[in-house]
Amino acid sequence: MLAYEQIKANIETLKRRVSDVVAKCGRSDEIAIVAATKTQPKELIDFIEQNKLLSDVGENRVQELLTKYTPDSTLNWHLIGQLQTNKVKYIIDKVVLIHSLDRSSLADEIQKQAVKHGVTAHCLIEVNMGSELSKGGVEPEELMSFVDSVRGYSAIEVDGIMSVMPNVETAPLIGYYRKFAAMFEQLKRSEGGNIHAKYCSCGMTNDYEIALEYGGSNMIRPGRVLFGQRN
Repeated sequence: MLAYEQIKANIETLKRRVSDVVAKCGRSDEIAIVAATKTQPKELIDFIEQNKLLSDVGENRVQELLTKYTPDSTLNWHLIGQLQTNKVKYIIDKVVLIHSLDRSSLADEIQKQAVKHGVTAHCLIEVNMGSELSKGGVEPEELMSFVDSVRGYSAIEVDGIMSVMPNVETAPLIGYYRKFAAMFEQLKRSEGGNIHAKYCSCGMTNDYEIALEYGGSNMIRPGRVLFGQRN
């Protein structure tokens, strides 16, 4: 792991780069940075919080999130990885956003646990843009039918869409991002009730600039660019 002062410098550099890319694209909207803190120690997250370097952190695994989360945390915690139905109850009252809603059984369990805990669960629908077997998410052509299937859940707010793009060359990657941006615009046209097009979550260390320029991203999830290679 990098020294904390280097991580602080990396965060500041990333923020400047994001601002530059957004300005180049003629955009003025705010970009949410959710730091992917998988395998990073709690002490680092405490450093980020104490120094107010970032406001949002994301964990891939429920168990790892539980070891780092504290009830008095001022950070916004996100669940950015796949979520098993039997783990929903552990994080339903701890995270501000679940990034990986992708099936009816999960929606049912989120609804059940949100009602039980007296909270509203804010979720993004994950889209498997490359139809990759190793990744979760609804198929692109099934997005709107899935949106309709979760429309009206009393304790779920769908706040947008998320994707982890395929690891491909730049030209096809831009194509995936353009398609994803178009899907977000389609979601905007279907807003109503508990369906909102607030967040277009895409872009990580390797591709956040492409996500901002071509994918309409307003939420990125960088990890290595901030913290170096994972242990």
